[in-house]
Amino acid sequence: MIVTVTLNPSVDRTIALPGPLARGGVLRVADAVDEPGGKGINISRACAAAGLATRAVLPTADASFLGDLADLGIACAAVPAPGRMRVNLTLTEPDGTTTKLNAAGAPLPADLLAALAERVLDESGDWFVLAGSLPPGVPDGWYAELTARLRGRGRRVAVDTSDAALSAVVAGLAAGTAPSLLKPNADELAAVVGAAPGSLEGDPTLAAAAARTLVERGAGAVLATLGAAGAVLVDGEGAWHATPPPVRVVSTVGAGDSSLFGYLAADLRGASGPERLASAVAYGSAAAALPGSTVPSPADARVHEIRVLPLDVPSSTTASEGVPSWQN
Repeated sequence: MIVTVTLNPSVDRTIALPGPLARGGVLRVADAVDEPGGKGINISRACAAAGLATRAVLPTADASFLGDLADLGIACAAVPAPGRMRVNLTLTEPDGTTTKLNAAGAPLPADLLAALAERVLDESGDWFVLAGSLPPGVPDGWYAELTARLRGRGRRVAVDTSDAALSAVVAGLAAGTAPSLLKPNADELAAVVGAAPGSLEGDPTLAAAAARTLVERGAGAVLATLGAAGAVLVDGEGAWHATPPPVRVVSTVGAGDSSLFGYLAADLRGASGPERLASAVAYGSAAAALPGSTVPSPADARVHEIRVLPLDVPSSTTASEGVPSWQN
């Protein structure tokens, strides 16, 4: 069972343009589709497509949104929340260029946040995924605090967030309470380790070295997605880089979410580090080849085409890391 926590769910509206986006012009739309979204919701959708058990914990009272999730086969634990569901707009061009306009979402009062945390803590699962942005007014450390509480109960936790929420998780890294898995993209990883923006995506060895610093500070593993360069995985046992197969990019929306799902799905099968990384890259590249925020099925993920190579990224510490926390 994969339990996902989406504090800021959304309706993801994808508009396909027949040509390049022209600012200030009047453009006809080739296609438009609405799908239930938010990073955690996307991972639950991928679970449903793969036939894996999942439960989505989220704040909403939107019956239509919950009905759409039920139609997809996703079990939900919803805490009624005030405000309207946010709408994220994505514009895709024929060459794969993607422009995203993400709404902030409705503020969540303190009592609702407390109820959500208790609902999550009441769940049982193999993995807990805390994913996506925080709505306005939610404390930056909400994910960090919930991670510590879950880890204190022996749960495995994956965190995929950005900006101040990610910084708070990294600032609180400590053995036993840190996430079992962190999944930043290259720019997010650069931001939290103090590297220059744009410096990591094209340099897997440098990205792995940056990820290694987070593992040494307590993270069980770091899966860093590098766009067209694939991804790197670093844990207490090693570091690896995987490259994707050639694909025609249609939409990059949700590709990182699919990568995280690919990792978790492989882990549930008892896969090794390189195998988990190969699955992550296969799912991420498959998602990029699909329209909108469509999630790939296992048949779309070409794991056999993924090449994984070990990276020589020595530890900067002499202390033994012991058993990686993702195994605990």
